[in-house]
Amino acid sequence: MIITDIQLAADLLQKGELVAIPTETVYGLAANGFDGNAIAKIYEVKNRPQFNPLILHSNSWEKFTSWGLELPKEALKVADKFSPGPLTFVVPKSNKVPDIITAGHTSVAIRIPNHAVTLSLLSKLVFPLAAPSANLSGTVSPTQAIHVEKQLGGLIGAVLEGGECHIGLESTIISFVNPQQPKLLRLGGLSVEEIEDTLGFKLKKDSLLNNENPQAPGMLSRHYAPKTPMALGLPNDLPNHLPIEDLACIRFSRYLPEIPINNQIILSESGDLNEAAQKLFSAIRKADEMNKKLIVAEIFPDEHLGRAINDRLRRASIG
Repeated sequence: MIITDIQLAADLLQKGELVAIPTETVYGLAANGFDGNAIAKIYEVKNRPQFNPLILHSNSWEKFTSWGLELPKEALKVADKFSPGPLTFVVPKSNKVPDIITAGHTSVAIRIPNHAVTLSLLSKLVFPLAAPSANLSGTVSPTQAIHVEKQLGGLIGAVLEGGECHIGLESTIISFVNPQQPKLLRLGGLSVEEIEDTLGFKLKKDSLLNNENPQAPGMLSRHYAPKTPMALGLPNDLPNHLPIEDLACIRFSRYLPEIPINNQIILSESGDLNEAAQKLFSAIRKADEMNKKLIVAEIFPDEHLGRAINDRLRRASIG
């Protein structure tokens, strides 16, 4: 059920129930972050591999500090500028954090989301919320309450209504386990360039894929996938040509003249990467609902949020 009562959501979470919550990035499937049984329900409902860790959410760094989770000096510099916001910090875990959260790692991901409804909810709680995206594992992340209700409504306590997510991509994740060499773990709703400008140096960037022992969410190679197969590029570049009526196309700012307009979804007519990112997951859902044989997604400019959009499209595609 979709609810607007923040206190009811808090009561459900206190009782060990799961509640989908709105954030600026995507809707999250939340549980009491100190209740191992409640957290186990997240993995069960999502059919999520238990080696894939979760993010803890709260409304203040003081609370995180009281739970033994400290941001080092360089992380605080970034947090002061971008939190609350679409940025997650990986730091050494404390004994307060259940191992099921971290999938056995000695570090944990933490963040403060920038959404008034969820910040109000978090202010009522004496525990953080563990919350991955509120969808079945590997499928398209939800950016509206109705997306969650349609897929998980009968399996969880409630969906807290918060409108459409205004960023639409999951948070960027940076590891500060080694404070002298912060490391990018996931591209997301805050551009790497902005983070590096604030730090005054470049982030370490290894492979962002790890299917066996991921340090943070969003590192699995196959993710965000619709039911319809997806490919990247232009229809004419694909090795196996399909009739144009069998294609759904996701485009940045311009229609392709050879494809019927009704088969195309434009993410930003003005060419705004922020707008494109905000609409991406809804566009993938809409393309999937066209029931075509293939979704063809344009490759975006490889800069700023374009990198994060391409990252999500690659993980959703067939290769």
